[in-house]
Amino acid sequence: MPKTKTPTPGTGELKKPKVPVKVPAGLAKGAAKGLAAKNTVKVSAGPSTDQPLTAIDKVDTSFLQTLMGYNARRAALSIIELFLERLAPYGLKPVDFSVMSTIQHNPGVTSRQLCATINLLPPNLVGLIQSLESRGLIERKPHPHDGRAVGLHASPKGQALMVQAEQTASELEIEKTAKLTPAQRKTLLTLLQKIYL
Repeated sequence: MPKTKTPTPGTGELKKPKVPVKVPAGLAKGAAKGLAAKNTVKVSAGPSTDQPLTAIDKVDTSFLQTLMGYNARRAALSIIELFLERLAPYGLKPVDFSVMSTIQHNPGVTSRQLCATINLLPPNLVGLIQSLESRGLIERKPHPHDGRAVGLHASPKGQALMVQAEQTASELEIEKTAKLTPAQRKTLLTLLQKIYL
């Protein structure tokens, strides 16, 4: 006799009788593996527990100290920090000082020569030259041989400024390299120049 749907008590709705469904063992096992793989959360491995955690008392920079660039930069930053302080009264930043000093010692130098000599990009030099000119520190004059070029000259005001500024720069560098002898200082300059000249 066929089974009929019987109403669920209290609702009047018919409830389907539960019919057992047989699932092949292989299929059930595969589904279980798939579900487990889907629900698995990957956790990255933390610090190795083989070595005990220790606090750093002294930072090890021994490798960095073997690099020429690292040492040159650290030395430069040490000097530039004092340079900015001592040259502030002259209104000269390191790049301004380099440009003015080159013009001071090379009257009539062109912008192209400046860029090549002190490694400046032409767009950066344009604004810098305009600034120095507006302060009355440099003058533009026709080039004696190239009609398309303009020579840059330090004005009397610029010359007077640079005499004082260069003296200050020399003094502060001697102060910052006081641990070196004059011979060592000369050798260091020679070695550094071998890298970029």
